[in-house]
Amino acid sequence: MKSFYYSLLFVLLSFSIGCGNSSKNDAAPFTVRVGSYNIHNAVGMDNRLDFDRVAQVIDDMDIDAIAIQELDSATERSNGLVVLDELAKRTNMVGTFNASIEYRGGKYGNGILTKEQPLNKEAIALPGSEEKRSLLIAEMEDYVLCSTHLSLNEADRQESMLFIQRHTQKYKSKPVLLAGDLNALPSSDEIKYLSKHWIMLSDSTQGTYPSDAPDRVIDYIFLKSNDQFTSSVKDRKVVNEPVASDHRPLWVEVSIK
Repeated sequence: MKSFYYSLLFVLLSFSIGCGNSSKNDAAPFTVRVGSYNIHNAVGMDNRLDFDRVAQVIDDMDIDAIAIQELDSATERSNGLVVLDELAKRTNMVGTFNASIEYRGGKYGNGILTKEQPLNKEAIALPGSEEKRSLLIAEMEDYVLCSTHLSLNEADRQESMLFIQRHTQKYKSKPVLLAGDLNALPSSDEIKYLSKHWIMLSDSTQGTYPSDAPDRVIDYIFLKSNDQFTSSVKDRKVVNEPVASDHRPLWVEVSIK
């Protein structure tokens, strides 16, 4: 009888451990839609400042999070308004801002809009010989999103790639997405280097700049390579918006397991 109970206990323990491993290794995938938009401080190709117009473009993208570049914060140019706050109010999203430089009585830099409140925020200074640049990192519950606007100088961009790689290395347990205006063509050494360590999710054949007649790709969305995760792009798009900014917005919907 005693041997019977020992056998039963062994079977129950084996089943419990097996179920635990199955749950860990076969976790259900989650889907996130992430965008990127250089909004030119909400000044369109018609030279009109219009927060409502940019907010509507973002709303129509139906995204979970978006990296935004060229944002004024309480500058003379924005009439003392914090541009990201204006967009956050109109889209009912959470704004996270980081200043790259002091500018005309206020600040200027990158931002992120998210449907959920970020758990943490981190800002990294990047090389910029013609203008200081930065990397903004927002950690969410299921993923990490980085927003950046790289230098016009090639050497700065190449060095920035090393900064980005180094400062995102610690996020090993969550997928890391990078979105922004990288000021580099798909054929550039910078993008080739990045593609060795990251997966390009956005379409490198659809132009993003200038918005009225896009003839080059300089805006991207990447996913950091990580053996813990597999991913598949469910949908992606460069939005046909020729007026609201000098860049076209883009988004990707990716399933991550």
